[in-house]
Amino acid sequence: MAKIKPSKGAPYARILGVGGYRPTRVVPNEVILETIDSSDEWIRSRSGIETRHWASPEETVAAMSIEASGKAIADAGIDASQIGAVVVSTVSHFAQTPAIATEIADKLGTDKAAAFDISAGCAGFGYGLTLAKGMIVEGSAEYVLVIGVERLSDLTDLEDRATAFLFGDGAGAVVVGPSQEPAIGPTVWGSEGDKSETIKQTYSWDRFGGDLAELPRDSKGTLKLPAITQEGQAVFRWAVFEMAKVAQQALDAAGITPDELDVFIPHQANVRIIDSMVKTLKLPEHVTVARDIRTTGNTSAASIPLAMERLLATGEAKSGDTALVIGFGAGLVFAATVVTLP
Repeated sequence: MAKIKPSKGAPYARILGVGGYRPTRVVPNEVILETIDSSDEWIRSRSGIETRHWASPEETVAAMSIEASGKAIADAGIDASQIGAVVVSTVSHFAQTPAIATEIADKLGTDKAAAFDISAGCAGFGYGLTLAKGMIVEGSAEYVLVIGVERLSDLTDLEDRATAFLFGDGAGAVVVGPSQEPAIGPTVWGSEGDKSETIKQTYSWDRFGGDLAELPRDSKGTLKLPAITQEGQAVFRWAVFEMAKVAQQALDAAGITPDELDVFIPHQANVRIIDSMVKTLKLPEHVTVARDIRTTGNTSAASIPLAMERLLATGEAKSGDTALVIGFGAGLVFAATVVTLP
């Protein structure tokens, strides 16, 4: 029986560079209030959101990803041709096939990099980061580009009072490469499919093959495209109570105590969820907490890398800091890990 040679990868992996892209259009709460019965004060108190970015027709999923990725590659100090794999997490690329990652890999100038999309909602960045770490340690790629990108404005029902104000667009990317010391901790991840109905698409795209008269219409009688809907209170309770446990498990798995943590970068779903997790985890005051949601909104898979990029750009976090990242959302899925910031 022939013996297969063992893989020869790096001993560890780390994030080497980060980049982000936010669409040029900034949308204040006043615009959202044109289609829902609410108030600026209510939106801010319930979510913390003041503004969000919405993409123009030219700011496609691919275009935003390429902008963010170019910054991440430059920040990592490598050339695009060195990228061995491109992993894109998104729920808002509407073509079933081919994967948008293949177009991005080509336009960035990679040398025929492996490229694929994943669908893990707001936990997608954590899933992609875990896959990248495995590829580098296993030896199938030296550098992996992980992208979280969304055009959630395309999946927003502007007449849904519960969700119309939540979502924004953007892309965040990181380059993951080899390391001689641990810089991405063990991932605590999983799913709770029995709760999948709490965050879902209003109806599936294949309904367009049936009777269009049965599909929902807006107040003007225009056909509503599929949108994201959620049971707000159920999601809030799950995120606050269950995800704090997952975050603590990630700290424990990495051998890090809250006192040793420098930065906390949770998925930017809701400021009240973030603040509750900080309290439950008993994070010390010196820990910098990402609250990028205030001006970016909920960008699903893009939210963690976008928040990471902003913290580093503003100096609120610095290279070498130890950060806890956790994503959670539709599925319900989750992923948490401790990383060293690039």
